[in-house]
Amino acid sequence: METAQYATAETERAAPDDPVTVIRGIAARRSSLLAKLGIRTVRDLLLHIPVRYEDRTQSSRILDAQDGETCTIEAAASAEPAHTRPRRTLSVWRLAVSDGTGHMNVIWFNQDYAVRNIHPGDRFLFFGTVRRTGGRIEMTNPAFERLPDGVEKAGQVLPVYGLTEGVSQNQLRAHVREALKRLAEDAGEMLPADMRNRHALMGWSEAVGTIHFPACIESARVARDRLAFDELLELQVGIRVQRGANSRKTGVAMPRDPLDDLRKSLPFQLTAAQEKVLDEILGDMGRTVAMNRLLQGDVGSGKTIVAFMAALSAIRAGYQAALMVPTEILADQHMRAAQSLLACLGVRLSCLKGGMRKKERSGILSVLAEGGPDLVIGTHALLTGDVIFSRLGLVITDEQHRFGVRQRSLLSGKGTMPHLLVMTATPIPRTLALMLYGDLDISALNGLPPGRKPIRTYVVEEGMRPRIEAFVRKLVGEGRQVYIVCPLVEESEELQAESAEAMSERLQESVFPDLRIGLLHGRMKPADKDAVMTRFSKGELDILVATTVIEVGVNVPNACIMIVENAERFGLSQLHQLRGRVGRGAEQSHCILFRGGGGKIAAERLAAIEATQDGFVLAEQDLKLRGPGEVFGTRQSGLPECRIADLYGDLDLMQAARDEAVLLAGPDAQMRGTDLWKLRNFLLKRFAERIKDIAMN
Repeated sequence: METAQYATAETERAAPDDPVTVIRGIAARRSSLLAKLGIRTVRDLLLHIPVRYEDRTQSSRILDAQDGETCTIEAAASAEPAHTRPRRTLSVWRLAVSDGTGHMNVIWFNQDYAVRNIHPGDRFLFFGTVRRTGGRIEMTNPAFERLPDGVEKAGQVLPVYGLTEGVSQNQLRAHVREALKRLAEDAGEMLPADMRNRHALMGWSEAVGTIHFPACIESARVARDRLAFDELLELQVGIRVQRGANSRKTGVAMPRDPLDDLRKSLPFQLTAAQEKVLDEILGDMGRTVAMNRLLQGDVGSGKTIVAFMAALSAIRAGYQAALMVPTEILADQHMRAAQSLLACLGVRLSCLKGGMRKKERSGILSVLAEGGPDLVIGTHALLTGDVIFSRLGLVITDEQHRFGVRQRSLLSGKGTMPHLLVMTATPIPRTLALMLYGDLDISALNGLPPGRKPIRTYVVEEGMRPRIEAFVRKLVGEGRQVYIVCPLVEESEELQAESAEAMSERLQESVFPDLRIGLLHGRMKPADKDAVMTRFSKGELDILVATTVIEVGVNVPNACIMIVENAERFGLSQLHQLRGRVGRGAEQSHCILFRGGGGKIAAERLAAIEATQDGFVLAEQDLKLRGPGEVFGTRQSGLPECRIADLYGDLDLMQAARDEAVLLAGPDAQMRGTDLWKLRNFLLKRFAERIKDIAMN
């Protein structure tokens, strides 16, 4: 569908980067509503692509329509529509229709304007949901389209959009149609013709017209590929340029310390995987180019000790190290571990958090600026302008998916080209990791430290609850502790799922009145959360009922049961993270997943986590089942969010975009004024703007 056909000679053309208010019908109030959908320009409107389509080109017979089926039925009016008014504010119209295979009643509420001019014999396409009650077949409030005389069949494929309150489907469709009318024929095209031909891609204006109003579903897929390619090309060019900039950063070559005293003090030996990763990190730190490395480590694989060893090596080379974590609970936990492992070796430690008293914080900041402490562990509080290091040489961020490019850059900017190590316990398939984190070198920690036992995982139904509660009582009686995770903080009328507050109350009052039960969720004040977690860590609580606030990093070796309520509401990677909170001691640990419903995909997800404890296998499975938008977004990685591309399903497109990005980084794209030079600069400008947007959000 060529967009040019929408335009007329009298129509004033619109450019993609014009504000959306140039479109007729979009005034200030409507534009503020559209802004909630991320629509501010004409380009934003045209790239707000449908979430699905209503295919009204394929009709069903009344005889074959199933109860609950949403379909198109072609039928003729059997009589005049009948009108009743059960009460003053309710107007009901009923129309009997037939298609030769059966009869159906069509019912409209308060739609007088639409129904009055229907007469016997008039033919229509009705699109809606069929209901069968006894021998009656009905369709309520359908969309409908009159078939003119002589037309055998009409119908079209209509877009269905994600909406916000105050904007309807019909209004958004009308705005998109108007934008397409106003769009100049060659507007928005950024790809040279030879590049489009190499990958059999539509022109941009044709693609945006087709993706909104396709002749058939297949043509919409072809249009989507073109628009997805644009996103992926921007992503790959931006990543490649970032990587080139990183490779030119002059770092400080730090002499490698053997760390023998720390090794001897450990109550365990490093695994072969830990030794390999540590060698890669210390090798990077020994070069004059600043390290930029991503460390992927499965749950419980021992990333923290590797990070501490890297920090100790930097400290002994005469530099400071900073470890940034996403939560205060995790900061406290790392601080306790560092005090146990590093303080005895003379390392000066400090912990910097948002909720600290002013006097305590000021004391740390003054010492920090003067050259001590050696290692600072903290939350986002490390990013504030008053945090000044005198000789920062190594920056470590834990749980990388909780931080973005801009945040880690802010922390790195507090030193003179410090080495950077980012860590994540959310495994990503290596192919995808190379695409997403192309600006970083990648290391992976596989396997568990010696002595760790595999966690026995069971998916159970509600009927097993009495047995599970008896099992919990038995293990608590033996001195063990238990996590119970709920998807909600408090009960909800909209969602049928366990809430942490209700579960805690029920357990304390009627199931385990004699046990010590704590409650932890994200709405609590930081001090209250810390107090509960500290009590659980010290063994002063038997059962901790919580939300996913305990998903990241919490380490209580005495906890040996993880119970997850409504496990079907969680993703595989999230369930794997929760399961990783147990299995950290010498005792056999168990993970019990209560299934409260869910469809086929939920069943497959739970079967997968029951079958394997390999986080990389589970990440691959999760991406296949749910798609990357739900597993992790590019926004979480700190990269521009893909609105159209599927980072897992579009790997072939991603590879094609990566190949083109290589050309755009080559000498041909350096020649000022050429098409490649213009495209490279355009993509980098958009990439930089969207990275800036991420930092501001």
